[in-house]
Amino acid sequence: MGCASSKQFKRRTPGYEDPNILAKETTFSVNEVEALYELYKKISNSIFKDGIIHKEEFQLALFRNSSKKNLFADRIFDLFDQKRNGVIEFGEFVRSLNIFHPDTPMTEKIAFAFRLYDLRCTGFIEREELKELVIALLNESDLFLSEEAVEQIVDQTFKQADANGDGKIDPDEWKDFACKNPALLRNMTLPYLNMQKSTWARAVVM
Repeated sequence: MGCASSKQFKRRTPGYEDPNILAKETTFSVNEVEALYELYKKISNSIFKDGIIHKEEFQLALFRNSSKKNLFADRIFDLFDQKRNGVIEFGEFVRSLNIFHPDTPMTEKIAFAFRLYDLRCTGFIEREELKELVIALLNESDLFLSEEAVEQIVDQTFKQADANGDGKIDPDEWKDFACKNPALLRNMTLPYLNMQKSTWARAVVM
């Protein structure tokens, strides 16, 4: 019966992958991957009910709003969408969430954060990219600062991070900056992702 159930999952869920394989490739246990699948099903059927996560469903899960334009949500979605096909399949969901596991190496979290800020995928973080994302994050927290205050944040960040003064932050400079400012990566770890299945599943799905 268990095998039949597994086959049913594979038929009706695009991108479904064996929890045992995903557990071997990530920091998650098999039980945690199975709990993630329950969360995945809930999100992927919240609007379109087709078993894959669309951007509107992803944004609804993150911010309780499926229509409000949000640069931060768009960027996170793009990084989760590893196949670049406009949706998030189950395997992509698990591998991407692995970055936020407490036991994931800090170097991987730093690299993910760099890609998050590198909006134009140039391999550098430029002033305008940083400014755009800072504004998006502030707006999402209902914090609205003056143009001057935002510029001061950007100026201070570049003063500390742009070691060679070329007007952009490269991966090595970002790594050094993140190591000196650990609070920068505070949101890159979700503590409940390594709890036991029963407690963890309730925490994630709520």
